[in-house]
Order: sequence, then structure tokens, then C-alpha cells
Amino acid sequence: MAERIRIVIAKPGLDGHDRGAKVIARALRDAGMEVVYTGLHQTPEQIVQTVIQEDADAVGLSVLSGAHMTLFARTLELLSQNNVEDVVVFGGGIIPDADIPALEKSGVAKVFTPGATMDEVVQWVRANVGGS
Repeated sequence: MAERIRIVIAKPGLDGHDRGAKVIARALRDAGMEVVYTGLHQTPEQIVQTVIQEDADAVGLSVLSGAHMTLFARTLELLSQNNVEDVVVFGGGIIPDADIPALEKSGVAKVFTPGATMDEVVQWVRANVGGS
């Protein structure tokens, strides 16, 4: 039997709006995945430590503050510095379409924007994230 997919859902930065992150976390959990939600106001350093401690297969970052380019880049940098190369990084939030290609080029596997359905997110994770 395959291991369950383990995902960390994180809210980096100062953004205090976490409803979307909680909805995604619940949808993934209800789909049979193990989900750790970090809570609000996490630094990229805290998020990466959680990913390592939880032996996560993926990390989903939710950013609505406009700091997505900096926060995603720092998280990816720290994952690399800690030799965590096998964790799939995806994200969502208020992210301009023009920024998505740069995020994907930097190593973000997928960016979900407002309007993405829970089923779309669950199916993408199932197709792109393997259990440990």
C-alpha cells in the first residue's frame, strides 16, 4: 500500500487572511492526504523547518500580501540549502498572471489563483506529488 501524501500548507509573511489556506488544507485532508497547517505569519525559515520535521512530500504556500516573489524565492532557496530537493512546491493566492511564469521558472510547480476549484487542487496534487 502506498504511503499517504504528506503536505505542509503555510502562510508566509505578514498576510493575516488564512481562510483559503484552511479550505485547501481541509480539501486535501478530506481527500485522504496528511496535512499540516502552519498557521499565520510564518517565516520561510519556519516553513522549511516544518517541511523537514514533518518529512513532507509537498509544501503549499498561500500568499495574498503581494510579497509572493520574495517569499516563494526565499522558501525555495532555503529548501535547496537544506538539501530538500524532492519536495514539490506549489502555491496560491492573489498572484498576478504576469508573475506566474517567473515563479514556475524559479521552481514553483503550480500556482493556483482565485477561481481554482478544490477538486482541481486535489487532482493536481494527486497527479504531481508522490507519497514518501
